[in-house]
Amino acid sequence: MRRIDAIGIGLGVFIAGGLAYIGLQLVGLDFQQAGVWSQVLLVSGLIGWLATYIFRAVGKNMTYHQQREQYEQAFFQKRLEELTPEELAKIQAEIEQEEQIQT
Repeated sequence: MRRIDAIGIGLGVFIAGGLAYIGLQLVGLDFQQAGVWSQVLLVSGLIGWLATYIFRAVGKNMTYHQQREQYEQAFFQKRLEELTPEELAKIQAEIEQEEQIQT
């Protein structure tokens, strides 16, 4: 996320809170109750967003993790392509030997 995106989201939340406050006053709530309920709505939204963030972080379904996995796959693919046939055969023999030891 870019800095301008974060500023835009923060400004949008601020404006949404103000609109919720004005809307609740138009519905008939006094200024104090409208303030409390607009805060309840904003805090509920924040808790909901935090829950989705935690869910994505625990499940490693975030952009950083995805980019890191793609980088690692590309790195190992490039290293694999650089190996000579003799080196590749040696590594495959080592892997087969380890598999036989484990079973």
